[in-house]
Amino acid sequence: METISKEAKGKVENLLGTEAVKKIQELVKKADTCFFCTHIKSGESFSTRPMSTQKVDDEGYLYFLSDKGSDKNLEIQEENYVQLLYNSSAHTGFLSIYGTAEIIYDRALIEELWEPIVKVWFTEGKDDPRISVIKVKAADGYYWDTVHGKAVALVKMVASMVTGKTMDDSIEGNLNI
Repeated sequence: METISKEAKGKVENLLGTEAVKKIQELVKKADTCFFCTHIKSGESFSTRPMSTQKVDDEGYLYFLSDKGSDKNLEIQEENYVQLLYNSSAHTGFLSIYGTAEIIYDRALIEELWEPIVKVWFTEGKDDPRISVIKVKAADGYYWDTVHGKAVALVKMVASMVTGKTMDDSIEGNLNI
């Protein structure tokens, strides 16, 4: 059996509670958007669409603004399990979050989450009656990132190509909120 060298494995660091939430906040900030997946029943085709995360709070809840009549909202009302898939660049910042979603109609929360770019989808502005908030409670997840940042990772990749030696700068692990 072939063994994998320590350098080739990367670093595994599972995170719990507050540390997991901090990692989620960090990676979501880098990625900005995700693939928001609904109807994720095993063995069936799921629905996915790009969504912009408006906020990740200190408890690990993720917030999105959505049209209350959208397919995604209807699917969440039928089955509230969701998967969020983030990627901040070609080589770093991968995040998969599994959790449950709820739809909220709270004008104060919409006001808090509102950004001018959202007017592209809600032409009547923050008072548009179609706006709802999707609140995702992250149950668990998995992340892949770099230990020392994108620049160091790039240097190590180039050095690996030149020397033929693996110089992995990756870190990955489970996230348990």
